[in-house]
Amino acid sequence: MTDRSALAALAESLQGARVLVIGDVMLDRFVTGDVERISPEAPIPVLRVSGETAMPGGAGNVVRNLRALGAKVSFVAVTGDDDAARELASALKGSNVTANLIKDRTRPTSIKIRYVAGNQQMLRADWETGAPLAGKIGDAVLKAALKAIGKCDAMVLSDYDKGVLGDGRAAKLIAIARAAKKPVIVDPKGSDYRRYRGADAVTPNKKELRQAAGGDARTDKEITAAARTLIKAHKFGAVLVTRSADGMTLVQGNGKPLHLAAETREVFDVSGAGDTVVATIAAAIAAGAELAEAAALANVTAGIVVGKVGTAVAYTSEVVAALLHQDISDAEAKVRAIEAAEDKTERWHRQGLRIGFTNGCFDLLHPGHVSLLRQARSACDKLIVGLNSDESVRRLKGAGRPIQNEAARATVLASLSGVDMVVIFGDDTPLSLIKRLRPDVLVKGADYKIKDVVGAELIKSWGGHVKLARLEPGHSTTATVKRLKS
Repeated sequence: MTDRSALAALAESLQGARVLVIGDVMLDRFVTGDVERISPEAPIPVLRVSGETAMPGGAGNVVRNLRALGAKVSFVAVTGDDDAARELASALKGSNVTANLIKDRTRPTSIKIRYVAGNQQMLRADWETGAPLAGKIGDAVLKAALKAIGKCDAMVLSDYDKGVLGDGRAAKLIAIARAAKKPVIVDPKGSDYRRYRGADAVTPNKKELRQAAGGDARTDKEITAAARTLIKAHKFGAVLVTRSADGMTLVQGNGKPLHLAAETREVFDVSGAGDTVVATIAAAIAAGAELAEAAALANVTAGIVVGKVGTAVAYTSEVVAALLHQDISDAEAKVRAIEAAEDKTERWHRQGLRIGFTNGCFDLLHPGHVSLLRQARSACDKLIVGLNSDESVRRLKGAGRPIQNEAARATVLASLSGVDMVVIFGDDTPLSLIKRLRPDVLVKGADYKIKDVVGAELIKSWGGHVKLARLEPGHSTTATVKRLKS
């Protein structure tokens, strides 16, 4: 399927698709900073830490990707009874996710810590166990799957070889899905695919395909042959092979293989791209798409996440923009929905960048606005502008305002070189937006007192500060509107 407008429609149809995810969850932690010297104690770089973030990884990253695409997720996984488990439970709370994290007090929650300088990973440290689950814990996983399967339209098995899908449970889970007539998509691990027998689709990368099928898997012909070997041996419905810079290959039975060229993007980090693929496939199938359509959409979402640093996700708005606006302007690209803005801001924080925030209606852009934005940008590395929506402007300014709608105002702001992101918000104040984006600098005009600036105390609570920008006299949108009317 090559019709990009149809793929965009498919991406938007994923809202509410119901997917059950079962697999190995872990906590992905990122410690970020700068390297400026070599340690005097050993020939190793010294990371001057500037930030730390954490998020669900492994099967949890599949959940994050599904949530970003608007799907409704039921999640079954096993954790320890520790601080990492509680952090995961907190991170998975919220809309569209029902998480059943089964506690096993005999094992630790898996943690992966990545130390990052700029965009470059320096080191990864893992705390984990691959020991088999205790019998009662394994039974609890199966019981949870039986309870959830009726409310879902597809099942994902996300295998990181940490025990959840071992001891024959993968086969039993596939049997549960088969009995409920629900498709199963497997992100496999290891070389023995017998445990996934009967799955509707498996999504190995080239290395995993070689390990499981034997022989070479470099050319289109070799990859197709290896995939057909697995289909025949294990009665898979299809094999979707992710091929990094060479895109993807979908093989179904004896039909003609579908080779999908990689979406052209600069690659920063391939961490978690496989999770994005399996999440997109599952959501699309749950929404009623054919596998070939789902694979084409997954090729686009994978192209988006490899352009980000760390285990990232692709939001529906980004997917639609990539499909319909391949030549999207820099200004349009700066205007982001709140979820995508959080994702981008989180990556800026990881890179140690100083983030500034200011807000307003910006109805008719004048020299006073330009001066405020210039001063705000001088106080930070990246500047976010919170823009009042049309409805909130009407509430604040009265009937007849805004003069320009929010799309026009956002485009004008985003066209300024000093503005790095524009986020439209519908509340009367930006407090909720500030809480979610956690900027380091909050900028308002000098006609305010710091104690009266919305969000000032919040910014200070995490070590940021408030800057009052000097005002350019004689410039006011309200006064301009009155002059125009007169």
